[in-house]
Amino acid sequence: MAESTNKKRVLITGGAGFLGSHLCDRYLSEGYEVICMDNLVTGSGDNIAHLFGHERFTFIEHDVTNFIYVSGALDLILHFASPASPIDYLEMPIQTLKVGSLGTHKALGLAKAKNARFLLASTSEVYGDPLIHPQAEDYWGNVNPIGDRGVYDEAKRFAEAMTMAYHRYHGVDTRIVRIFNTYGSRMRLHDGRALPTFMRQALNGNPLTVYGDGSQTRSFTYVDDLVEGVWRLSQSDFTDPVNIGNPQEITILEFAREIIELTGSDSEITFEELPKDDPKVRQPNIGRAREVLNWEPVFDRKEGLTKTLNYFKQKVLSQS
Repeated sequence: MAESTNKKRVLITGGAGFLGSHLCDRYLSEGYEVICMDNLVTGSGDNIAHLFGHERFTFIEHDVTNFIYVSGALDLILHFASPASPIDYLEMPIQTLKVGSLGTHKALGLAKAKNARFLLASTSEVYGDPLIHPQAEDYWGNVNPIGDRGVYDEAKRFAEAMTMAYHRYHGVDTRIVRIFNTYGSRMRLHDGRALPTFMRQALNGNPLTVYGDGSQTRSFTYVDDLVEGVWRLSQSDFTDPVNIGNPQEITILEFAREIIELTGSDSEITFEELPKDDPKVRQPNIGRAREVLNWEPVFDRKEGLTKTLNYFKQKVLSQS
């Protein structure tokens, strides 16, 4: 029997990145034809190597700040292209601003032309160094637009504004997910975020670097939970922003100690000056996700970290 030609098609920008590659896996498993687009500046072909040869997977190397061409119909666009760690957007500030502005504009233009649903990957960083805790979607944030971190925060805030403008003015069917700290396999060892840094340092027996006194908090979400939240939002009819994150809050100092215990390392902890505008707290209010998507995380931090440890062991071993 001939295979149906009515498969749904999704374009995932940033599809070779940490989150994007997991989304490629998920949408393939749901029967979609997946077009992965990435310029490989922070993404890696290694993250999607297992998908090459899959009959419903196509990779296009392209910078989304330039005109995006995709032949044929599209049902859905997941716009995940962007540097997403401090070390990246501090080294590439203009590229970060361009992908959040020009890249979002180009992706939305494609969604309009193809009559496709559009889902923007936004971030908890739109809340900046928050004065409201935990952070709900109706909080407008406390961002320093001219600080070093502002290039990422404001790029995402602009992307949200552009998305809603296309929704209201052009009638594009849009979704916005605000992603809180997420971890799992396919993270880069040297991307500057707390988890890969701590894992790399602990597995190498080096001191773990904690900034400030370590009292700043984060809320870490296992990647499978994040992907489930994005999937549910993409299939929903809800157009306002939705937080996807794990409300389990922990200080960075406590988190460093957890990683040392998990890895069995004898590493010590060293302290360095806290970067400017580093958020003091971060915890999602996920009431909207529970109500609208019937979503909440199912992996607690210990389970997720245990599942992630083997990946980092292999990465450290391969680079030693």
